[in-house]
Amino acid sequence: MLSRTADNLYWIARYMERAETMARLLHVGGRIALLPSAGGGGMSNEWESLLQASGTAEGFARKYGDPVQRNIESYFFFDHDNPSSIASCIEAARENARIVRTALTGQVWEALNTAFQELRQLERTPRSELDLGRLTDWTMRQTAMLRGAIDTTLLRNDGWDFLNLGYYLERADNTARLMDVKYYVLLPRADFVGSGFDNYQWVLLLRALSVHRAFHWAYGGEVTAQKIADFLILNPQCPRSLLTCAVGAVDHLDRLSKAYGRSSEARSRARAMLGELAELSVDDVFEEGLHEFLSRVINQVARLGGLVHEGYLSGDVR
Repeated sequence: MLSRTADNLYWIARYMERAETMARLLHVGGRIALLPSAGGGGMSNEWESLLQASGTAEGFARKYGDPVQRNIESYFFFDHDNPSSIASCIEAARENARIVRTALTGQVWEALNTAFQELRQLERTPRSELDLGRLTDWTMRQTAMLRGAIDTTLLRNDGWDFLNLGYYLERADNTARLMDVKYYVLLPRADFVGSGFDNYQWVLLLRALSVHRAFHWAYGGEVTAQKIADFLILNPQCPRSLLTCAVGAVDHLDRLSKAYGRSSEARSRARAMLGELAELSVDDVFEEGLHEFLSRVINQVARLGGLVHEGYLSGDVR
């Protein structure tokens, strides 16, 4: 496969997973904004914390200034000046798909193109008629339909591997960021740890990731920070855990190495990351510091993405 085709497929998945994460961030912010103010936080409010976690605070500040909820909702969903907004991501994914149209099935193209056309309709709808819940539910529904079309209609060839590699790397980054929203920037003070406010925020995080029921199936009983951290970082049964994402990335890099008859530094780095996660316990994570651990994982995933680009996406690979 030509590297430019692989690059388009890889970024279709990354953009759509990123769009879903922006919707999940908005969902978390909207739900926590309904809570009584706990006060005393280092951030001015929970909406600013979402900007920090998404890595878009600087761009937002240049355009809007103070982090007002309505402006952040618009910046996360509609604003094309924000390259990570839902509108920007869906548009970019659809453009990548258009370029490699012949590498996709009709169902995959239709799922992406339908999302793009419906997005245009939403952009023409008066903002006063669009509540936040409708926008986030629509985004998660569109991304789920695309993923279903990919899983049920595409050949299990190298194109499928690049799509899934994009999904797993973006999901690992996003799971870490969503956890960091909760632990580092949404919880106002250390003395709230273990409180009802703390536990309710953890439950909101599970709901935002659509794994609330799955968590209770896996653990049951009381909801605690340790259990949720174990579930979202180290549990191989959780579809969004960091361990699951690492396993998936290694699997697809192994398949690519076999298909192309050569290994890559990206494969070695992914295997090292998986090995580290497999040896960790949740106590190790909290001993390091959850925020520090998550920041390190985000940096590792970024470096791995760079190696994937260098090894497969920046030159002709057949």
